[in-house]
Amino acid sequence: MTAPHPDAPVIGLDLGGTKIAAALVGTDGTVLARHTLPTPATEGAEVVLDALAIAARAVRVHGTTAIGVAAAGVIDPVTGTVTSATDTIRGWTGTALAAGLATRTSLPVACDNDVRAAAATELDGPDDDRTLLYAAVGTGVGGAVAAAGRMLHGVAGIAGHLGHLPSPEADGLPCTCGATGHLEAVAAGPAITAHCARLGGQPADRLQTVAERAARGDPHATTAIKLGARATGRVLGGLANALGPDRVVVAGGVPRIGALYWDALCAAFTAELMPPLRDLRPCPPRGGADAAVLGAAALPRTLPLHQPPTTGATS
Repeated sequence: MTAPHPDAPVIGLDLGGTKIAAALVGTDGTVLARHTLPTPATEGAEVVLDALAIAARAVRVHGTTAIGVAAAGVIDPVTGTVTSATDTIRGWTGTALAAGLATRTSLPVACDNDVRAAAATELDGPDDDRTLLYAAVGTGVGGAVAAAGRMLHGVAGIAGHLGHLPSPEADGLPCTCGATGHLEAVAAGPAITAHCARLGGQPADRLQTVAERAARGDPHATTAIKLGARATGRVLGGLANALGPDRVVVAGGVPRIGALYWDALCAAFTAELMPPLRDLRPCPPRGGADAAVLGAAALPRTLPLHQPPTTGATS
């Protein structure tokens, strides 16, 4: 079941590890109201669901018909559950996200992974039949794939989690998922920061500090940034050979640290490409800061709606 009143406003919620962003979105994609609040990530899933409901109420108006949630973790939109997650949000794995929020708000809810929701805004509507490869490199490494204009979800919503592809550069390093040697272990912002210290650099509290040191010529910072960028570029290049995308988008806070990172990523990406893809290059996202909430607000039009229990309906 999809949104029953396509001309009515919809609430989009973007749930991250540090903040919840809410927006009331009109049918033309205009953001009509906004609200943000901190994510109570250490207080458990039920408290996070309560916070999502508070954020939704802050922007809700009479006539609002549905909520779309773009959330961190592996999200299965069919069951409305979090099938897997790191400990960024305590106890998040197994959470009945859609049902829990529908019960708290008395509105139908559609949900998906946050990166996949943001990636959907890179497509030019339902008639866009291109193949898109989308990476988001920040605190973690997420991704999404669209084929023939449709976002791929895969079993339990796992499709697109490219941060957990094997990476030679990360060999032996522990990943947030519990395995070792995955891309996220060397390419995410905290991973680059930690690797700089492992190389002998001064410990840093955040990636921006490492980037500032690299700009001043610090060899440890420069090497750590280039390694993370090269690992990401190689994985994306290999995926491009497998998928034949029309467009490759690299989003997130890490690519914004500057040319040192971006140039190394692009060079590694290009070196992996087979001849038919020689002109393909990564590009930054078109969407701005609202990409995730706008993508979330679009979910009730395309994914299953999970109804509140008071309606007597099923999801």
